[in-house]
Amino acid sequence: MQLGMVTYLWGAKWDLPTLIKNCEQTGFAGVELRSTHAHGVEVTLSEQERAEVRKRFTNSPVTCVGVGSACEYHSPDPKIVRDNIELTKKFVVLSHDIGTTGVKVRPNGFNKNEDPNVTAARIGKALKECGEFAEGYGQEIRVEVHGRGSQAPKFMRQIFDLADHSSVRLCWNCNPGEVKEGSIAEPFERLKETLANVVHIHDLFDPKYPYQELFALLKSIDYHGWCLSESPATDDPIKVMHYYRALFHEWTR
Repeated sequence: MQLGMVTYLWGAKWDLPTLIKNCEQTGFAGVELRSTHAHGVEVTLSEQERAEVRKRFTNSPVTCVGVGSACEYHSPDPKIVRDNIELTKKFVVLSHDIGTTGVKVRPNGFNKNEDPNVTAARIGKALKECGEFAEGYGQEIRVEVHGRGSQAPKFMRQIFDLADHSSVRLCWNCNPGEVKEGSIAEPFERLKETLANVVHIHDLFDPKYPYQELFALLKSIDYHGWCLSESPATDDPIKVMHYYRALFHEWTR
């Protein structure tokens, strides 16, 4: 397992050179570039700009792990769903062009007065199309465990069964609601075969989430992917990143 970060809060205001420099300085080996943040890696980049992003990471010990989109497919409006599918495809091409391996997407809750089974079918169908497209570019579609209600492990398993494509993978997100009597063993067992090459982790010191058990469970399936910190903002991110890395390595060694 390798430690990296998501540019969600710690790195949201860092341009790309600063982001890479700060990760190098603190020993964070990889980064997921969340869309709309200051690094500027977006689907609007030209071919030359994409090549420049790829070169920056090639010349650095920091790996670009993936691209984090906010694409979602739960809406009952077919046009909104179609727009999100097409945007996902653009992110897939971007991810391929800058030399990384996957795009993060998400479910984002249920629709009022709609049967969750109908919502699941819509999301699953969209993910299947995105997975088929991603396969042609050697990419993963990384479905973050996300959204009120939709983050339930049972629902996530349902949409994965409906998507039924090897390029559609699950991004574990360390949600407190999946903890039962201090353990995540049951939901992990339900979803472990769908895991992507990326797991999102948060505050390692949070006693409400059994991070040591998570790392043990990942080891039990010989997981060799990335654990990416998506932790709260801080006034001193560099210092916090040093401490975070020390605790991560202590708990995973």
